[in-house]
Amino acid sequence: MNTTNKRNLRTDKPVPRSEPSLGRDNPAESRDSGVAQAIHALRLKAGLTQKELAELVGTSASVISRLEDSKYAGHSVAMLRRVGTALKREVQIRFVSSHSCVETA
Repeated sequence: MNTTNKRNLRTDKPVPRSEPSLGRDNPAESRDSGVAQAIHALRLKAGLTQKELAELVGTSASVISRLEDSKYAGHSVAMLRRVGTALKREVQIRFVSSHSCVETA
């Protein structure tokens, strides 16, 4: 199977190339995917399960699962800050020109 370097957030398996690329035609979806991937990666780096992170945040594992879903677009700033605090990270929000194609950190 020909795969990309992207991985399914739920199964951690490579995503086949035949699947559409996230956010290719929708910049908002791409941003949401980035948030989901960041939460997932930081949780794994911290050695936490979704249930363990949920307990630290004061929510349910299903909420953490939703936050890690690249198609979920209901991220609230308050919830992202709670997740950030639990993962010992600061959440930063920036406004950038909508005309720029590449954003740097």
